[in-house]
Amino acid sequence: MALRNGSRKISFEVLGVDGESDPSEHGRRKRRHRASKRKKKLLDRADCVDPHMTPLENGGACNGIELDADRYCAGGGSVVYEEVREATVCAVVEARESESEVPTAVRGGIEGFNFGKLRQRNFSCGSSDDLAFSVVRDEKEEGSVKGSPVEKPTNEPDRNVATKLETVESLDWKRIMAEDPNCLLSVEKSPVTYFLEEMYNGNSLRSTTTLGNEKERERVYDTIFRLPWRCELLIDVGFFVCFDSFLSLLTVMPARIMMAIWRLLKTRQFKRLSTMEISDFGCFLIMTCGVVLLQRTDISLIYHMIRGQGTIKLYVVYNVLEIFDKLCQSFNGDVLQTLFLSAEGLANCPHESIRFWIWRFVSDQALAVVASIVHSFILLAQAITLSTCIVAHNNALLALLVSNNFAEIKSNVFKRYSMDNVHSLVYFDSVERFHISSFILFVLAQNILEAEGPWFQSFLINILLVYVCEMVIDIIKHSFIAKFNDIKPIAYSEFLEDLCKQTLNMQTEGAKKNLTFVPLAPACVVIRVLTPVYSANLPNNPLPWRLFWILLFSAMTYVMLTSLKVLIGMGLQKHATWYVDRCRRRKHHFHED
Repeated sequence: MALRNGSRKISFEVLGVDGESDPSEHGRRKRRHRASKRKKKLLDRADCVDPHMTPLENGGACNGIELDADRYCAGGGSVVYEEVREATVCAVVEARESESEVPTAVRGGIEGFNFGKLRQRNFSCGSSDDLAFSVVRDEKEEGSVKGSPVEKPTNEPDRNVATKLETVESLDWKRIMAEDPNCLLSVEKSPVTYFLEEMYNGNSLRSTTTLGNEKERERVYDTIFRLPWRCELLIDVGFFVCFDSFLSLLTVMPARIMMAIWRLLKTRQFKRLSTMEISDFGCFLIMTCGVVLLQRTDISLIYHMIRGQGTIKLYVVYNVLEIFDKLCQSFNGDVLQTLFLSAEGLANCPHESIRFWIWRFVSDQALAVVASIVHSFILLAQAITLSTCIVAHNNALLALLVSNNFAEIKSNVFKRYSMDNVHSLVYFDSVERFHISSFILFVLAQNILEAEGPWFQSFLINILLVYVCEMVIDIIKHSFIAKFNDIKPIAYSEFLEDLCKQTLNMQTEGAKKNLTFVPLAPACVVIRVLTPVYSANLPNNPLPWRLFWILLFSAMTYVMLTSLKVLIGMGLQKHATWYVDRCRRRKHHFHED
């Protein structure tokens, strides 16, 4: 027999073959005799019952009544029902009558068990009908047992089963009320009380915002004030470094080539060229091929093709060309480095391997020419697209600026960047600023040649709009990149220090931090644009006089570009020297402190 607490159900199954019960008196006497024997068996086992153990731990007996299904297999369901019920009642009554004789432990076990009502459930299993009986709580019998004069000792544990199910800790309402007595008030408060508490209970946005600290405050002021001017200063210095390289290509390189040719004509002896001279001849060949091919390009045809485009809008064309411009800029830098490496090998190789280095230099030169020409055509198409937007009267320039700049913010701001990536991104912005300047020069040349009526004022307004938008977008982009990636404004000062060291040809920590700019393609575009302007202003004289005016204009242009090169180069040198010394002194004072 299985003894359990009253809150649980005692289930047992009896297989019955016959649904009829024995109605004879002899059968009843036999059942009473068996019940009395089971009661005596219960009294004999009283000494081995532990009151602090569960009924199942006390031997698995339920008041001495063993319900063995095998003993009742031959009887009917009603017979078993009557037998169990009468045996249970007899056990309870006789146990109460002999309470004084029964030990305390057994008496506690008997009283602690709530006998319930038997319910019969019929179910079929295979070919026979099975009967399952389940003992459930009888509230009336429980009340009658509690109302009896028998009292439990105070030192014995209460074995009465609770009438309510125990809840889990998270749903224990009594525990919650004990910990927070005001929780019921918060649940049952009125709308007016709730609103008054919200008014006088701290910050109105306390549920969605938190209290900041000094670090958050510094980050706010870094984003608004400290970082923008450092970022713009770095981009501007990078722009002038690119401009200085561009002027070197147009002034220093031709001077070196003329000196090499003059030495060859003077000595009339061929001498192996140095690395610098071979590199200059290679760049000159690249620029010459680019200018010749661009001169054969009809700009008016490209202009009308872009302006009459109905499927793809102008700002889409400009964005596509800008992406290819950045790709070509990166690739051409690697190609030019390869060309300079081959030039160094050709200048210093022994005579046995000179054929190998010549073929290597020729292959690198051909690749550099092709890459530079492709980049030149991309820049020319981009300049024509910007010119089309400026001269249009349907707000095409505004649409171009909005789409291009905010697409740039979207593609850069919400990304994770390392310090080196931000460094490279700043240099890309400097190169882009220089490319935009070359596009503006193209637009100016086109207006000089083809514009009618007063155009200079509107040109200045449009150019100012382009530069201001570009500057504002770069500041916003870098400010929020620094905010999201936790980059301090002092990092941009370190970037500027590296750029100044590059200007002074000082050794930096890594080559990846150097500004890489290839001015060959922009130089080809500028020469292609300015040549028609000079041609339009030449006087209609005989050929000798035309050659004279061409040489004069070329000499004047070279002198102006050389003066500008000297001015910008010396200014960059002086600024770089001052800034590097300043950073060095600051680090020295910091280490002393």
